[in-house]
Amino acid sequence: MNERAINLDEALASFHELWSPRVVTRVNDYDVRVAKVRGEYVWHAHDGTDEFFLLLDGDLRIRLREHDGAPERTVALERGSVFVVPRGTEHRPESDGGASILMFEPTGTLTVGDRHEEVPDHVDATTGHPLGL
Repeated sequence: MNERAINLDEALASFHELWSPRVVTRVNDYDVRVAKVRGEYVWHAHDGTDEFFLLLDGDLRIRLREHDGAPERTVALERGSVFVVPRGTEHRPESDGGASILMFEPTGTLTVGDRHEEVPDHVDATTGHPLGL
């Protein structure tokens, strides 16, 4: 996809929309996406794939609901932390102060997953937008 190095700071500076990921590059059949986030996303699940998160900057929590009846739990990421949400697990990312994140998902994966609650206006339900660099 790209024949040059991509600077993630430049990639993130190229757009301002929240919860609207940009595809930075592809690795085999996977998209590497970056997004700016603030507030709450939507509860959703990806039935066929795990979802990888890397917190580049800011604060990010990922709330999780398991299917086995376990209590809801929250994973807090620190800058430079990674977390993988297992396939089929309902989750909702959220950030009070805002964050920049990198996600690694199969190309064509819808941001709101295969199952989700009603999608609010501030959420861009997409498979990722091209990076405008």
